[in-house]
Amino acid sequence: MDAARGLALFGMMAIHVLPAADEDVEPTLTWLLFAGKAAALFALLAGVTLAFTTRKARTEGGHFLAAARWSLAARAGLVTALGLAIAYVDMDAFIILAYYGAMFLLAVPLLGVSTRTLLIAAAGFALLGPALMQGLRDYLPAPGYDPTFSTVVTEPGVLASQLLLTGTYPAIPWLAYIAAGLAIGRMSLDRTRVQLVLLGSGAALAAAAWFGSRLLLAGPGFDRLLASEPYLGSDDLQGILVWGTDGYLPTSSWWWLSIAAPHSTTPFDLLHTMGVATGLLGAMLLVARFAGKALLLLSAPGRMTLTLYCTHLLFLGTGALADLPEFSLWLQIIAFVIFAVIWQRAGKQGPLEKLVSRGAASARDSVLRRHPDTRSAKRGR
Repeated sequence: MDAARGLALFGMMAIHVLPAADEDVEPTLTWLLFAGKAAALFALLAGVTLAFTTRKARTEGGHFLAAARWSLAARAGLVTALGLAIAYVDMDAFIILAYYGAMFLLAVPLLGVSTRTLLIAAAGFALLGPALMQGLRDYLPAPGYDPTFSTVVTEPGVLASQLLLTGTYPAIPWLAYIAAGLAIGRMSLDRTRVQLVLLGSGAALAAAAWFGSRLLLAGPGFDRLLASEPYLGSDDLQGILVWGTDGYLPTSSWWWLSIAAPHSTTPFDLLHTMGVATGLLGAMLLVARFAGKALLLLSAPGRMTLTLYCTHLLFLGTGALADLPEFSLWLQIIAFVIFAVIWQRAGKQGPLEKLVSRGAASARDSVLRRHPDTRSAKRGR
């Protein structure tokens, strides 16, 4: 789990730092491997982690489940606040944290539902979320670059619509990853059979979504998209299928939901990246059975991704080494690995992780303190 999270972190860093195209204007290996997929893995793993941390609360129910929900709401608020604060730093990257907080808040009602309901919810958010996004987009304000605390005061409507539907990581369709992660986190992930199922089903879902999109575009889809945008040429559309759009998808045709470009947030994009993330998690769990120690260089940073992600963003804001992208990326990765390994050896939680955990724990304990029976139950265990 930690190693997969570390890989997601480094993948997002690579997308931020390395060029997306080579000298022939072809997508680089970095773009093909990580564009849209690293962020999806990050979100899926967040759902898995939520399943781990709320397992006892779901079993106990009652006040324990209520406390877990308040704890998650507090975590959502703290992560959102961190994202709004760091957005004041000028950088060439989209910040996921405020969207992440919105996803956590929307996930509060999902904590106590059945695994079957979670799987249905994941499919529903993946299929219907993009349709809702496309259907309402023309009636919602255009999003800004990244929301800050100023946006909360001056443009609350823009903030809400951006975090939920119109932004880079819209929380409503992206809740598909959280719901799927919650369902996966309830499985017996230490069993080889489950790990193989995750690997196989994830690969199958990723392939089915990708080929499904290509099949539709090989049929009437491509021509319908060209016809929907008079100023769009065939080469332009081919570029969109590889790179995605500069802004958000046009609303001139529902056929736009048939593409699977990175960060297009279409059903095919969501299902493809969800499959990749699920399969990669299964692969990591299998590798860990036989070579867990070899994953230390990923797992140590994976235990403090919030701290390292924010440090990476602040480094981008300095503009340092912008003309040496490969050197910049490897310098950051090496520094993060060394710091994380030393920090882990000291047995400490990451600084920002500790801050968020304390806030979430405080919200949980405040609920439990109001119910003496829950405190007695805790002492009994």
